[in-house]
Amino acid sequence: MSKINIFALGGLNEDGKNMYICEVDKDIFVFDAGLKYPRDRYLGIDYIIPSYDYLKENRKRIKGIFLSHGHESNLGAISDILMDLPEIPIYAAKYTMEILKFQLELDKVKAKSLHEFKFHVPLIFGDKTIFPIRVTHSIPDSTLFVLNTEDGSIVYSGDFIFDPTMTNNFSCDIGRLAYVGKQNVLCLMTESLYSEKPGFTTPEHRVGGFIRKVLHENEDRIIMSVLPAHIYRIQEIFDEVSKTNRRIVVMGKLLNDIINRSLELNYLSINKNKIGDLSNLNEKGVIVLVSDLKEKPYANLEKILKDNDRYIKLMSTDTIFITEPMYLGVEKRMVLIMDEFAKKKINVVALNGKDHLLFHPSKEDLMLMIQLMNPKYYFPVKGNYKDQVDNGDLAYKLGIPKENILLKQNGDVVTFVNGKLVNDTKYIKVDEVLIDGKSQNDIGEIVLKDREMLGEAGIVIVTATIDKKTKEILAGPEILTRGFIFVKDNLDILKESSVISEQIIKNNTLKNYVDYNNIKLEIRNTLGKYFYETTDCRPMIITVIGEI
Repeated sequence: MSKINIFALGGLNEDGKNMYICEVDKDIFVFDAGLKYPRDRYLGIDYIIPSYDYLKENRKRIKGIFLSHGHESNLGAISDILMDLPEIPIYAAKYTMEILKFQLELDKVKAKSLHEFKFHVPLIFGDKTIFPIRVTHSIPDSTLFVLNTEDGSIVYSGDFIFDPTMTNNFSCDIGRLAYVGKQNVLCLMTESLYSEKPGFTTPEHRVGGFIRKVLHENEDRIIMSVLPAHIYRIQEIFDEVSKTNRRIVVMGKLLNDIINRSLELNYLSINKNKIGDLSNLNEKGVIVLVSDLKEKPYANLEKILKDNDRYIKLMSTDTIFITEPMYLGVEKRMVLIMDEFAKKKINVVALNGKDHLLFHPSKEDLMLMIQLMNPKYYFPVKGNYKDQVDNGDLAYKLGIPKENILLKQNGDVVTFVNGKLVNDTKYIKVDEVLIDGKSQNDIGEIVLKDREMLGEAGIVIVTATIDKKTKEILAGPEILTRGFIFVKDNLDILKESSVISEQIIKNNTLKNYVDYNNIKLEIRNTLGKYFYETTDCRPMIITVIGEI
């Protein structure tokens, strides 16, 4: 018999940076290691990953990180983790491993222990095994993991839907799922993003008919934005275009690389005669594919809109087609970009979130998974807390007792001893690591507050030059501003600021000593108060004093 701890370092009460830990006695199994992209207040931050201090502290006990599929919300933190913990084994299915290798290559990160598994072949770790089962998602080789222990199985579903029309590398092995459910499933962990949506996600995730309609109604050039990782959507586009006389021009190295790799590995089935090149870019009826990256939503469309794209120049006859439905966090940006195209009298078509869904389980999908697995305990993951509650309500309707439905937040530990839930208040410290540019160091809250201040009220720089021998002021104080006030209309404020600064410098200067620290502190406090009284703004104030 064993002691099992389950908790999340990321992924609960949020969309993204999924990382779920399952401790079985001394062994640690990590399911997914993702990132999320910043919204609103995260000024200049490129992406956010879970703090993995727990992994650092327990690195010798980690049996591996098991990746459910190739989306960044599930594997985007691997590069950063491997920089600190290069020895950690990473397990993934074939296509997921290809995506990971591609990302590691871009990030110039070397991995020491990458393991590609095959579906339905158990991974053995002493008396414990992990059994990978193929499930259906928008990307090939998506995986549900079954961690078998002496006290029953822990099942982590990853992202999934039920759609019998999606076959081969997108198929779901329902028979295997049912078999697992007939054994002893101690705890089932499933995602919650669409837990309030009625019915099955199928067929609202299919857009072949809508693509066909757009192609029929718009005979001129169509510029389509796609998410590179949504391979099924790319396949749908090529399937519909293949029924016409149109060509497709794929723009951008990232999108080209992903499509070419998918073709080489037979994860995409495309008539290569339909693929054009830059010479076809301005042909009537051509389809132009541009990538839509989640970290910078619609950035490539914005480049085209502002005439900053090197190759694509807007024509009045163009149609812009956004091929992914609106998702959480980009609603405002999507509306703005569509509005700007409309002002230029460019036709814009987009999928809406009511009629078209992403590849995540709705109510019926979730209830079918619960019935197939027949778990003793149910742990809703991935999504806002309200989504987790809605997910838990579905389990309750299917007969799982309320006390067996585990609604937790990041860091909360669920403990099973000998297969029974223990009321334990154990908590693992969790945090976020904010990544900016190429830096692998956490940016932190202080930097964010500085950026927020700069964005809201601008910056004021006070400069002065002091004679090294006499300690007299030779030049300045000069007041420079950026993003604070319009200088020509506020010369009196700048003059008064210079007078205040000069007096502070003199008050802190003796014949043989200048108290630079006190000058900077007093100027910041005094000018800060003066600016707030006169402008109702609090700019960042920096003082630079030089000696010659």
